[in-house]
Amino acid sequence: MVLCSSWSLLSPLPVHFKVKMSLSGPSMSSGGKTARRALEFGRTYVVRPKGKHQATVVWLHGLGDNGSSWSQVLETLPLPNIKWICPTAPTQPMTMFGGFPSTAWFDVEDLSEDVADDIEGLDAAAAHVANLLSTEPADIKLGVGGFSMGAATSLYSATCFAVGKFGNGNPYPANLSAVVGLSGWLPCAKTLKNKLGVDNEVTRRTASVPILLCHGKVDDVVMYRFGEKSCQALNSNGFQNVTFKGYNGLGHYTIPEEMDEVCAWLTSKLGLEGSSS
Repeated sequence: MVLCSSWSLLSPLPVHFKVKMSLSGPSMSSGGKTARRALEFGRTYVVRPKGKHQATVVWLHGLGDNGSSWSQVLETLPLPNIKWICPTAPTQPMTMFGGFPSTAWFDVEDLSEDVADDIEGLDAAAAHVANLLSTEPADIKLGVGGFSMGAATSLYSATCFAVGKFGNGNPYPANLSAVVGLSGWLPCAKTLKNKLGVDNEVTRRTASVPILLCHGKVDDVVMYRFGEKSCQALNSNGFQNVTFKGYNGLGHYTIPEEMDEVCAWLTSKLGLEGSSS
């Protein structure tokens, strides 16, 4: 893989609604070869529904960002029936940056398909998401979404939901009705087939969980082909309800056209009563 090795962060630009949240390459890490220290998650930002509460979605930021910037964007969307929960990842040393600390959902060692995924970090992040959703009322539909590294964590959560357990074997408790990944990738794609197995209930969940993937065709951080490969990996492993959208001229950020797609898709898949102007 050839990826940009530098990283930076721009906050959302509310006037033009053009967001460059974070930079992050495909998730590859040490595979838990060293003992993981206790992780302390940062502040969680909540955007309350302006109308009838019908769904709750946890939205995950990218590398080096925090929950605040995306909460400001999500608050502007015409989705009055959704409660948004925007947590902040732990600040932890990133192996690919020589140990330099950054807010990150999991560790990244190298930009290579041959390096093991950070299962411990992914499990910890996915468990945090499930925990945030655990107190929602029973009649509320649940979802998870994110950008870049946050998208990768969301897709990992989708595979845990399908299998019914985390990578470490602990049961996955949340019932996901929607998963969104913007400018991201699918962690553990090579081992997904073995993870899913042949259980009938797993097959049912895999076939039914709705997933939306969006990716810019000129993304120079998480290349467009990684988004395509993620979609192909999901489809080939029985995820039948996957939508993939590519955007000409879009780099590693979001634009109104993409967010309009997210709004329409969530309204449809979550059965929301409608949007407000």
